[in-house]
Amino acid sequence: MAKRRVGLVLARASQVLGEEPYYHEFIEGLERVLTPAGISVLVTVVTDRDAEKSTYRRWSAGQLVDGVIMVDLSPGDDRVGLVRRLGLRVVVIGDPSTAGGLPTVWTDDAGFAREVVRFLAERGHVVLGHVSGPRRLAHTQLRSGGFAIEAAARGLRVISVEGDYSQEHGRAVTGQLLTAGPMRPTAMVYDNDLMALGGLDAIRDHGLRVPDDLSVVAWDDSAQCQLAVPALSAMSHDVSRVGEIAGQAVLDTLRGDTPADVYEAPRAHVVERDTTVKE
Repeated sequence: MAKRRVGLVLARASQVLGEEPYYHEFIEGLERVLTPAGISVLVTVVTDRDAEKSTYRRWSAGQLVDGVIMVDLSPGDDRVGLVRRLGLRVVVIGDPSTAGGLPTVWTDDAGFAREVVRFLAERGHVVLGHVSGPRRLAHTQLRSGGFAIEAAARGLRVISVEGDYSQEHGRAVTGQLLTAGPMRPTAMVYDNDLMALGGLDAIRDHGLRVPDDLSVVAWDDSAQCQLAVPALSAMSHDVSRVGEIAGQAVLDTLRGDTPADVYEAPRAHVVERDTTVKE
């Protein structure tokens, strides 16, 4: 019997994907579940959404995959309708509101963002900087909304700028925030570890000390956070476990079982290290 395959298309800059550990950890967890079941993972990196949709059409026409995992959805994402029309079996990684009823592995991005704000508010911060991912993405919008809601409830100010997940861009936009005048942030939150590393570089460039002058919190908590100098505090979630849950959702779908509408990922939590002032 021919080995089955599941496709994953990543529409990201290849340099960022090469440096960023998130998808490496996700795929590791995915394969931990799928490989023993005789299913391989076909990963294709493309430049944009149009190329991603062309890949789905090619896979469907050639019957090259048995299922697809979709990531980085946007509100009203037209890829959902496309994969339905193509008859592909799909698992979505994201918020159920974007998935159009497809099986979804969900992480509570808005709730986790509120937790970060509470964490920093309890340490006396009143002006927070947030370097987000691309704003077209649903999970970015949910995080930004969580930041705004919790900050408003606590009377805090959030200054948000858009990033692209690269270390270089994290460094550049942090430099912009640090020259914002007397209302510059006293704490920064980054939507991934790479941008946080770039932020540390920019903070050093401006002669500021972490955490004495500025606290920093990353998001994902890869090994890069622990190896950074100083070691990065982070919103930590088990990305490999998210991959395992996605793998189980794929198995349920391919077996013809009735998959759950939503597979909930484990809760994330703040891990405090050397870039935040301890209570």
